[in-house]
Amino acid sequence: MHPILLSNEINAAKKAALDILLHNDHGPYQGLPRTAAWGYPEPYTRDLMFSILGIAVSDNQKLIESVHKVLETLALNQTKHGHIPSLVHDQEDRGASDTTPLFLMGVGLYRKLSGDKLFLSKAVQKAQLWMEYQSPSDRFLVAQQPTSDWRDEQWVIGYGLYVNTLVYAYLQLLGNPQRAASIQHEMSRFTVTGGTLNHHVHEGLVVKHKPYYAFWSYKILNSERFDLLGNSLAILTGIASPTRAGEMIAWIEEECEHMKNKGELAVNLPPNFFPYIKPENPDWNLRYEQYNKPGEYHNGGIWPFICGIYIAALVAAKKFTLAHEKLIALTDLVTLRKNESLEFGFNEWIKAQDGKPYGQDWQSWSASLYLYAAKCVETGTTPYFDEMRL
Repeated sequence: MHPILLSNEINAAKKAALDILLHNDHGPYQGLPRTAAWGYPEPYTRDLMFSILGIAVSDNQKLIESVHKVLETLALNQTKHGHIPSLVHDQEDRGASDTTPLFLMGVGLYRKLSGDKLFLSKAVQKAQLWMEYQSPSDRFLVAQQPTSDWRDEQWVIGYGLYVNTLVYAYLQLLGNPQRAASIQHEMSRFTVTGGTLNHHVHEGLVVKHKPYYAFWSYKILNSERFDLLGNSLAILTGIASPTRAGEMIAWIEEECEHMKNKGELAVNLPPNFFPYIKPENPDWNLRYEQYNKPGEYHNGGIWPFICGIYIAALVAAKKFTLAHEKLIALTDLVTLRKNESLEFGFNEWIKAQDGKPYGQDWQSWSASLYLYAAKCVETGTTPYFDEMRL
């Protein structure tokens, strides 16, 4: 794959994304980065861990030094059992299922970026032990409580796809491919359906007759709705085989066309989650009416940071032309803003049905994952993940 020459519009968006990250680099909490320029002054762990990807390919030393500070602060605020808090500066803000694996992934990325192979060794050891204790079966897949990952308004019960892709990623980055292979093997088992639990069959996350991985599964319960973030990470990390990845991407694009035809999707990028949960569905939660309506927020909103990871997954699957097309679409999307005085919004999330921004402008992970997606398209590579798929 020859490098792609990026357009002036994409290069302008890249510059804006870097400017946003630099603007957000110093916030009111111990000088740690802000999560968004105005709406979120706090340093949210998960946002900042994902932001490492764009920072790592930016070559900006100021931002790289900030990553070092964030990781060291998280290690200082780690609980005695190894759990990582949801806010970088607040060791009492606990209970998230994805902050600890994201911290481990972040340290793994930083070690490769800096060359310091022993960075935060003690904290990493404690965090890895914490994660091993999150497996109810005492095997490899980890489980979680509802609303404990980035979807604070959506239920994921038991073995969630997204969190387990993070576990796989950090195991690979930190040099434990054997345990990573065991995660991959357990995920590839068929999801138990039909209300019958066969005790000789362990839970898994493969959906029968469909190319993607289930949203979550636990004993006789599961959700076969599509999680774009989890499945994109499955492709990017190599959990999904090249054949499965290709079939999955074709399925995603076909489903998006169907949603456009039904008036459920107004832009040329996939929602974070579909089919949307609707009031008549059994998995509808009354709280969704206020906070998580169909096509909004976690229930099908379009999240630029996830679209950036999807674009990286397209490059991983060697869908270079499609990846470029989606980067152009994402470039249009990141111009959307609530504050009309801004040239670029890099908003938090967009409503699927009308393409209007509803989240916070100048969101760090929206800016950072745009930078990462652009680097992937430009080079035809996926930095830090290529070697996982060898």
